[in-house]
Amino acid sequence: MIGRSAIREHVFVLLFESMFSDKEEMKAQVGSYFDCLDKPIDEESAAYVGFRFHEVEERLPEIDALIEEKSTGWKIGRIGKVELSILRLAVFEIIYDEAVPVGVAINEAVELAKKYGQEQAGAFVNGVLAKFAKENGEEADKSEPRK
Repeated sequence: MIGRSAIREHVFVLLFESMFSDKEEMKAQVGSYFDCLDKPIDEESAAYVGFRFHEVEERLPEIDALIEEKSTGWKIGRIGKVELSILRLAVFEIIYDEAVPVGVAINEAVELAKKYGQEQAGAFVNGVLAKFAKENGEEADKSEPRK
């Protein structure tokens, strides 16, 4: 099984790709995504990435509403697709996955934003996600799981 950071990165890529495809197309694309990787991943990891992608995708209306609420002055349509895909994944982890510490979700999201986003993407993603951390009574740099 690949590591959690690699899983996040694959889920992020699928979320990004889904912005350019309809839901039916994405079902086929998830499978073909793994066939096109330079460095193949094991079946268990691929299955988990696909499962995780679908978990996030199912909650997109709720997640997008939360992002729009916290990203003061930014409607979903104005947020760059890279940054939005990263925010969607991180908000899913913060709100719905108690096994992921809030600080880890935020730090991983910022790293993805630095790697794939524009120059200020990391700061933007951090700023939006810090509001989620504060709302949950947590500091953005905490790495303890939520109870």
